Amino acid sequence: MLISTTALFSQIFEPIKWSFELKNTGKTTADIILKATIDEGWHLYGMNIPEGGPRPTSFVFEGVQNAKLEGKVQSQSKLKEVYDPNFDMKLNWYANQAVFVQKISFTDAAKVRVTGYVEFMACDDQSCLPPAQESFDLGSKNVKAAETASNATSELQTIETLAVTDSAASETPQETKTTEVADYWTPVIDQLNAFGNMLGDADTVSLWLIFLAGLGGGFLALFTPCVWPIIPMTVSFFLKRSGNKSKGRRDAILYGLSIIVIYVALGLLITLIFGASALNSMSTNAVFNLIFFGLLVVFAVSFFGAFEITLPSSWSTKLDAKAEATSGILSILFMAFVLALVSFSCTGPIIGTLLVEVASTGSLLAPAVGMFGFAVALAIPFTFFAFFPSLLKSMPKSGGWLNTVKVVLAFLELALALKFLSVADLAYGWRILDREVFLVLWIVIFALLGFYLLGKIRFPHDSESKHSSVLGTFLAIISLSFSLYMVPGLWGAPLKAISAFAPPLYTQDFNLYDNEVHAAYTDYEAGMAYAASKNLPVIIDFSGFGCVNCRKMEASVWTDPRVKDKLENEYVLITLFVDDKTPLKAPYSVEENGKTRQIKTIGDKWSYLQRHKFGANAQPFYVILDNQGMPLNKSYSFDESPDNFLKWLGETKKAK
Repeated sequence: MLISTTALFSQIFEPIKWSFELKNTGKTTADIILKATIDEGWHLYGMNIPEGGPRPTSFVFEGVQNAKLEGKVQSQSKLKEVYDPNFDMKLNWYANQAVFVQKISFTDAAKVRVTGYVEFMACDDQSCLPPAQESFDLGSKNVKAAETASNATSELQTIETLAVTDSAASETPQETKTTEVADYWTPVIDQLNAFGNMLGDADTVSLWLIFLAGLGGGFLALFTPCVWPIIPMTVSFFLKRSGNKSKGRRDAILYGLSIIVIYVALGLLITLIFGASALNSMSTNAVFNLIFFGLLVVFAVSFFGAFEITLPSSWSTKLDAKAEATSGILSILFMAFVLALVSFSCTGPIIGTLLVEVASTGSLLAPAVGMFGFAVALAIPFTFFAFFPSLLKSMPKSGGWLNTVKVVLAFLELALALKFLSVADLAYGWRILDREVFLVLWIVIFALLGFYLLGKIRFPHDSESKHSSVLGTFLAIISLSFSLYMVPGLWGAPLKAISAFAPPLYTQDFNLYDNEVHAAYTDYEAGMAYAASKNLPVIIDFSGFGCVNCRKMEASVWTDPRVKDKLENEYVLITLFVDDKTPLKAPYSVEENGKTRQIKTIGDKWSYLQRHKFGANAQPFYVILDNQGMPLNKSYSFDESPDNFLKWLGETKKAK
């Protein structure tokens, strides 16, 4: 996973803070007061929202003990009726503050207990956060206080116990010196910031890579049966209807810009609907990765020719009629919409794959940047041929080669789908797609692709070909060579070219390669205790099974002999997977930013540690601590340069 490290310590957005109070209004009556404090520029939606709009604010009372709800929740704050550009409709919302009251009645105030949660959605003028929940538990204060104290004790006991029982470090040397567990969890955000900004900021690079990925997807879309034949027809239409070349060229440029506007708007819509925090969570969420896997398999089957993913023909017909009925820029915009709809059966899977990939980076701008690259590639030929219409005659004619492009894309999407299945497999510990299984599937997929390009495999909708093309032969050589390149990986070769996609080496049962670096501990407390006993500094590696850049760092940086020597001999390396779905034996609750959060899995525990102690929630995230849990240098993120990583380690020695 690659996410923005700009303003790392302000990535967790919580614009709405809730408080709950049970206020007696009589001997047998009381009011439950639910109050939302809203940050400047943000708003909370009302309880009655039109269909198709955002999630309304709603209150769910899960448990009402020795009391009775009287009526429904009533709002005590003024609603604003405004047009919301995020949803293109008139909505109502609260700004600055919202107070709600639920009346209850009872016979004995000491026995009353009301539990539940509020579900709400927050937006500002540019984006929306995903729907969130806030729990409340109101009743006898001494009961609540006892529970809180119990939770706090349980949390520390659970942390100490899980240092042995819930860690893969059970096979590593155990601690010989005990240190207060709570000290290791003490926040060090200010001390970390005092060292300066983190190294390895790859945000700009990542956006460029996303743009190039979108550009590549757009060029692939051009060479499909739904787009390629449209190019000469559209350019000829503009040149003929304008009456002169200059006006035709202007219209073609506007047409290209309209394509860009439409697809960039699609990318922005993805961000507005989900928000940056939701995109970030998707990158490591096992359920979403399974959904992505299913989508890509469906796209691949569609490109193989089993069926076509199409939009209703009435949509394009209506837009086509609208384009003919209008004139000027509006007419050109409608024509661009028609192109988007007509070509959807070919571009849809490519766009879907692109959006799935960029969504998994967790970057706020990624969907828009990816769609911008895709649209630029799609718009270039319409503008180019308008300026050089004579070159239209030299364009390759439509034919069976266009279908070949679709089948090649099908093989590629099938291979990419396995990456997302691998993330879910690692997170839940199913072990159905270990590294050797993954490699076997990729070897077979790319070998079949090579044979297809040589004409040895045919699908029912493929045209008959008596010989292989020169380009097809070269592409077949590349595909078959890539298959052979992966074969040594079955015996443990690192295969750095695909390290971002393949499962980590430790999942491989048979491994003759011994140059990779394995963390001595995957449990924080156990590793810190061992470091204290040996008087060694610690490197904490916050990682994720779905973290692409984590795998790249492990393959390209940690295997450098100089880095490997330091990691294994001068530090205690602790890797913590924030998306590990292994359930804790004793789940517990924590208070974070005024909210009660449930820590149910090992991944929840390490994710909370990263936020609580270091004020960050991005991976990869590296920090060097002394054996008492205090930072020795600035944090470090994704950077594939071993020299930069060594420089960071060198600065740490000076800091000590």
